Amino acid sequence: METHAYRQWVMLLNQQCGIVDRAQAKRAGFTDRQIWHRLRSRTWQRVHEGVYATFTGPLTREARLWAALRKAGAGAMLSHETAAEVHGLVDKPASRAIHITVPPSRRPVRRGSARGIVIHRSGQSRPQLPITWKLPRTRIEDTVLDLIDAAPTFEIAYGWIARAVSRRLTSTAMLRAALATRRRARYRSELAVALGESDDGVHSGLELRYARDVERAHGLPTAQRQARREIAGRVHYRDNWYAEYRLCVEVDGPSYHQDEQVWRDKRRDSLNLGTDGVQTFRFGPLEVTERACESAAIVAATLARNGWQGAPHPCRRPDCSLRASA
Repeated sequence: METHAYRQWVMLLNQQCGIVDRAQAKRAGFTDRQIWHRLRSRTWQRVHEGVYATFTGPLTREARLWAALRKAGAGAMLSHETAAEVHGLVDKPASRAIHITVPPSRRPVRRGSARGIVIHRSGQSRPQLPITWKLPRTRIEDTVLDLIDAAPTFEIAYGWIARAVSRRLTSTAMLRAALATRRRARYRSELAVALGESDDGVHSGLELRYARDVERAHGLPTAQRQARREIAGRVHYRDNWYAEYRLCVEVDGPSYHQDEQVWRDKRRDSLNLGTDGVQTFRFGPLEVTERACESAAIVAATLARNGWQGAPHPCRRPDCSLRASA
């Protein structure tokens, strides 16, 4: 192998974590016999049919991702949960399956021919740029929208938006722009509302449910979202802050219920009440979904005691508890 070709080969191996496909090896000057000899002597190892690791020993996760991409061929990009993993949208993938999106005109991997690879065919996702020396993957906005399309419920779908925005991987404006380019999108009408809510500071699916199903559905005043408050010399952010009525409503998911965190939050809430008369309600998933009407009644009664002159109204649910008292 001449000097220039050798340098190109080394650069390719560095870029792809030692993974090559048969066509790349042959372009570098390897014959079929040489490839076969390296596989038989186990200096190389077969990862998929026609895709090889040019080293011995176990493959890293990144090497497996490259192997899946080389198996999928031209135009292949990591997508869905796998793109989320590479972008840092998730700390650990839910499964080891590798999700790849290819152009709709291609059918690259036959069923059963490459274990652990899930192929999606789509013309709606674009690659993250620049891609030099990096794993090809769908851009973060398309990754979020792909995950939303696959979500079984809108609450799970909204969680992807909240996570991407809170980790500063993208913005609601960029997500809206990406959504506008898609001919097909699941939950399109809900997303239009949800992306607007994110601009207003609603950071989780449960907080969205509070704003929509507890507050807005029952005619309550609009709280300030993610309000910055200084308490005893320390800065705190409150999910929903009704400043005029000295009321906070915090919305907590399942991960909130850790003993130490619960103790800290209760201590903070007690401190608030003792120093400036602020009352805090802590609502969980049940209180903003199945018991949304009951939660609205509790908040409305507290607001009224603190000077709110308005009146709540029943929501569209036939069994709304406010309907019986209206």
